Amino acid sequence: MIVLFTDFGADDIYVAQLKAAILQHAPGGATLLDLLHKAPNFNAKASAHLLSALQHQFPPSAVFLAVVDPGVGSSRDPIYLEADGKRFIGPDNGLLSVIAARAVETKIHRITWRPPGMSTSFHGRDLFAPIAAWLAGGILSSEKMEEKSQLSIQFRPDDLAEVIYVDHYGNVLTGIRAQDLPSDTVVEIKKHRLIHSRIFAEAPVGHAFWYKNSLNLLEIAVNQDNAAKCLGIQIGDPIKLTKSK
Repeated sequence: MIVLFTDFGADDIYVAQLKAAILQHAPGGATLLDLLHKAPNFNAKASAHLLSALQHQFPPSAVFLAVVDPGVGSSRDPIYLEADGKRFIGPDNGLLSVIAARAVETKIHRITWRPPGMSTSFHGRDLFAPIAAWLAGGILSSEKMEEKSQLSIQFRPDDLAEVIYVDHYGNVLTGIRAQDLPSDTVVEIKKHRLIHSRIFAEAPVGHAFWYKNSLNLLEIAVNQDNAAKCLGIQIGDPIKLTKSK
């Protein structure tokens, strides 16, 4: 299984090219799973926290191909990361650093192989896709990479008190892990003060609240409405946690 996480846009021309490149290099084919193709555009930090939350549901056999890469074509390294038995391919721009920092055991490799005729603007297709295909097929040669002591760009493993994603309902995901947050916590964002609701149905229709979502992240929602539009929230907006008085 190769799990795809990109900011390419599901309705654009790039995802199909990525998949075609994987299948071209996958002996016997491959199972491709679209995890997300609307990761925050150009935002490696928000995407790093989002990917860290999403990857928990997958077995160790999965290979993650993660591409949010505004520095494509620059000197940043392509890397292969093993983190607690799971395998990740992507750019060394911080995208995989939250997963690495939260893992107990990691191995990092710089990918040294380069395909002939590689484009400067689409390393996802030309470089990362073949590597992911070979890795999933068990035929990735050690000659195509070398060990690296640490990632070049490392985001902190702490919770990120910012908005990291807005889904199509307008629900607002944050980088704050919510499993240990007390229910009397108040979320402050854009001059709004939001109290906790366990489920949507406990909040009146049209009212904003926060809750622990299925990824164990703090999420902001409006019952039966678009929280991002109602509250004027965007990716990157900061969040403050206080206690109810």
